[in-house]
Amino acid sequence: MEGDMFSEFGNGSQADTKVLQTFQKSFVQVQDILDQNRLLINEINQNHESKMPNNLSRNVGLIRELNNNIRRVVNLYSDLSSSFTRSVETSSEGESTGPLRSDGKASQKRIRSG
Repeated sequence: MEGDMFSEFGNGSQADTKVLQTFQKSFVQVQDILDQNRLLINEINQNHESKMPNNLSRNVGLIRELNNNIRRVVNLYSDLSSSFTRSVETSSEGESTGPLRSDGKASQKRIRSG
């Protein structure tokens, strides 16, 4: 089912396929990191509940790893957002019916009769 996640989108062009594969790869990476974070959080909680000095000091490194993973997820989502924006801009360039305004959006000219 997850492999079909993007099958409904795009018109099947090679560019669309590449964009969708990039998105899917990024989402898989994010999910892997989030799964790892869940395990880290469980271990941190167990160490905290044990109140043993060695376990508590180990939490320092685990929390650093967790923070780095969160940073990686933020970067992946940022890259995804940029990629998505570029792909939408690229696909809409061929669809615009008028010149671009200063805000980057296509201006629509209305033709008046008479």
